[in-house]
Amino acid sequence: MGLPRLMSVEEFFGDPQQAGASISPDGTRIAYLAPWKNRLNVWVRGVEDGSEARCVTADETRSVTSFRWTGDPRWLLYDQDSGGDENYHLYRVDLDDPEAAAVDLTPFPGARSTGVTLPAERPGKVLVQLNARTIDRFDPVEIDIASGELTVLAENPGSVLDWLPGSDGELYARTLTGSGDYELSRWDAAAGALRSITTLDGSDRPMGINPFELSDDGAGVWMASTRGGDLSGLVRLDLITGEESEVDSHPTLDLDGDRRAVIGLSPLIRHRRSGRLLGVRYLGERQEIRPLDAEFAEVLTALESLSDGDVGALSCDDDGQRWVVSFVHDRDPGATWFYDHATGESRLLFRPYPHLDPADMAPMVPVTITARDGLRLPSYLTLPVGLEPRGLPLVLLVHGGPWYRDSWGYQPDVQFLANRGYAVLQVNFRGSVGYGAAHTRAAIGEFAGAMHDDLIDAVDWAVERGYADRDRVGIVGGSYGGYAALVGVTFTPDVFAAAVDYVGISDLVNVLRSMPAFVRPALVANWYRYIGDPDIPEQHADMLARSPISHVDAIRTPLLVVQGANDSRVVQAESDNIVAALRERGIDVEYLLKEDEGHGFVNPENQIDYHRTTERFLARHLGGRQDG
Repeated sequence: MGLPRLMSVEEFFGDPQQAGASISPDGTRIAYLAPWKNRLNVWVRGVEDGSEARCVTADETRSVTSFRWTGDPRWLLYDQDSGGDENYHLYRVDLDDPEAAAVDLTPFPGARSTGVTLPAERPGKVLVQLNARTIDRFDPVEIDIASGELTVLAENPGSVLDWLPGSDGELYARTLTGSGDYELSRWDAAAGALRSITTLDGSDRPMGINPFELSDDGAGVWMASTRGGDLSGLVRLDLITGEESEVDSHPTLDLDGDRRAVIGLSPLIRHRRSGRLLGVRYLGERQEIRPLDAEFAEVLTALESLSDGDVGALSCDDDGQRWVVSFVHDRDPGATWFYDHATGESRLLFRPYPHLDPADMAPMVPVTITARDGLRLPSYLTLPVGLEPRGLPLVLLVHGGPWYRDSWGYQPDVQFLANRGYAVLQVNFRGSVGYGAAHTRAAIGEFAGAMHDDLIDAVDWAVERGYADRDRVGIVGGSYGGYAALVGVTFTPDVFAAAVDYVGISDLVNVLRSMPAFVRPALVANWYRYIGDPDIPEQHADMLARSPISHVDAIRTPLLVVQGANDSRVVQAESDNIVAALRERGIDVEYLLKEDEGHGFVNPENQIDYHRTTERFLARHLGGRQDG
């Protein structure tokens, strides 16, 4: 087989033609994202094949990335921030009036809405958490969707991380103890106080309790728990007694609780109207769904027959008969189908990127690498199509978080790099989630230590097996992955021939002190536990020692730094400072700054510019293929 055609940057990183489809509660319409004036917006069409579609949002500045149906087919809700600042507002669209402009239901400058819930027992209402009163405190509020009238249900006393609306108007709150454990409490409205129900060990939950959803009977919550073991399963916590009872678990896999924020997958599959639990997702090398409902088991069998990928986003009508499903696949991204369980009818609705031929895409192969201390590191290797897998230039692509994980599925940056002739290696180093609590906790105190050793061991693995050319290894990463790239060129400068830092951390002290107000209350459970508290002198010193900015004199590796000016998590100073330090030494460093982006680029022209810049940079230093 010869080399695949050299595909353009635009083919990989332009907007999808259609994506993110969801069926309406009455089963008559489908909403989805598609371009309008070079920005993704929400479109609506009938379920019938060939139905006319119309665009129902009109954002010309920044792409819309998430939306939801309400119980009333007239109203649709979507979220939008400003230039990547993560201050998301909730907007309402009137589907019965095509001429009506979208209405901002949370019109408070500088405020952020989160935790959107549409309780079945409160038709016409939406519950959100909003920090309009005080920037670092989120209050639970109820909004009448039709009128926009807003009612504050409680005022956060200062300790509540987030709220969980219960049945019959009750509220529950999640707080953090000083030691980083999570406390679940009931809100006593009459006394304006929290009444503790139980305390949950936070040591293996650096990013919180995921999932954490009200059970269908309203008397408990479903949540992830290790229950004294290493792997997480699903339990029900009684809201009166605080007792846990097992709902489901897998003998070898963790609950898939960590992909919701990135690709919108909840580990719990629930009936749209009743909230009944239908199935649970687990994730290893591939996904496994365990059905907990007999009828859904039949539906799942039918859905899984439509693709050799993994079942991705799911939506169904209120009767649970009409379904829209998209598939996670390494070479055929997001293929989306309609399925009618009552008739057995199924048809492909769309492929988001119809110009991409799966035959030209490179398979993403699970591999396991053993670290120097014996820890097994689940990883993925993607080798370019049409090239002998020997002595290739290698890109070590490091995931962010670090409390996240790489998983099987299409990634445009992976396929882009493989198309350019690079082998791509993705490592779930210690600290990654989804492989048991011990794998995550093994990162405590190991920033720029054993976490980085895992990456170096992975490079050695690829070289020793002949896949990679030792002299042509690059490291690329975003957020924590950007920090890892900077650690690579400061702590181990001889390993890498090129590095790309995308919205990455250069100074661990500064990044914690500049975190946005909505993040700071949770730092004790993750950053403070794993890396330290900058207000404690000895920990402050250790954090500086593990910061690339403290070792900038060691940098001799060609470096590309990429940053969004509106990034509220890793502020622009993180990139400005390391670039200035290098330029002061006369070291040539490339710097790409986008004024209209935040912690990760959204708008297609910025994505395209970033990857075109990366393409030229890596080709110059690693010798991969280049378009033009």
